[in-house]
Amino acid sequence: MTRSAGGNDETTGGPSRRQLLRIGIGVAVGAGAIGSGAPAALANGPYDPASPTIATKLKNLSGPAETGALGAAWTDLGIPVRCPDGTMLFVGGDTFDGDQVFAGHWNAPVGLRSSSADLDNLRIDGVVRGAHGISLVDEPHTPVGDTAHTTAIPSDAFVVDGVMYMHLMRGVIYDTHHTDFWRSTDNGQTWEYLCQWPGDLHGGQFQQKTYAVADDGYCYVLSTVFNREVESGMLLHRVRKESLGNPDAYEPWGYTDGNWQWNAPAPTTVFGTRKWGELCFRAMDGKYVLTWLNTDPLSIRAMVFALPTSDLTRTLEQAMILPCAPGQETANFVASPYGGFVIPGSTFGNFHIVVSQWYDLTNYRIMQYRINMLS
Repeated sequence: MTRSAGGNDETTGGPSRRQLLRIGIGVAVGAGAIGSGAPAALANGPYDPASPTIATKLKNLSGPAETGALGAAWTDLGIPVRCPDGTMLFVGGDTFDGDQVFAGHWNAPVGLRSSSADLDNLRIDGVVRGAHGISLVDEPHTPVGDTAHTTAIPSDAFVVDGVMYMHLMRGVIYDTHHTDFWRSTDNGQTWEYLCQWPGDLHGGQFQQKTYAVADDGYCYVLSTVFNREVESGMLLHRVRKESLGNPDAYEPWGYTDGNWQWNAPAPTTVFGTRKWGELCFRAMDGKYVLTWLNTDPLSIRAMVFALPTSDLTRTLEQAMILPCAPGQETANFVASPYGGFVIPGSTFGNFHIVVSQWYDLTNYRIMQYRINMLS
């Protein structure tokens, strides 16, 4: 997504998500779309796809008709996690219950629940902590300066041995002060604080974290800066499952003395530098899959590889979702797409993701897409 130095979307002239969340609730916005744009070229490197995959939109998961009665008419991200009780929890970001985005109560993060985890029968029919969307953990949206407010943006939610975990990025959006880590032993109803990391750790490249739960006793963690306007490397760490809440237990993967190794003096980027959007890293079908929002050119992409330490610079990038103008959506073309989180239960033959969309004050939602031909 290309933006000018002032924070506007250069394609439409409309204000960016960063601008709007700094302004806060009650903002008046013109008709310009947020982050929409013409279809982008795919080529960005030697291992980019020659053509996109095939995608099918299955449904809107949120919106006034879908989640308005739950106090969450407007929400995004919707990181899906299958709870130990068999339900599916969608962990949302900035969420509003008024007649448009920024109207009414502002909650983040929120937990929207589907009583069914069946990929063919997902429907948000409940919300954590009451009849209306309430923040899963305390976030007062503290004013910062004249126009900005803090918020709590989830970057991942997952389950290890029957315990749910959630990672949050705290501060003014795209200016992360710190990140913190939580766990739940009651299917996401209540959350216990575990630990936090400073926002400037590893040059800020440990802000946006996503966890792949492996069968070797480890979780593998990919991370970047949480700011689409900043070039960031992608770092890899691993941590024993029983030590997830101990920041000192995270072992960096780095290049030192002519070799790649764990517990290197410092982590080394495993994927060069880019302006990264949302990430999702998962172990699946004996392999690993990474999905992410690619910002230049704009697309939601995926890579499949054998090991967490595979050479990602030589791994094929597959474009799943491409941008289009509002009203011209079809197949895998989506106006103002972001997110792209893998839905638990997916296989490479039946691959589903949650895609977010935001291009004006009444088009802000999460959607379910099925991706075909992911290799």
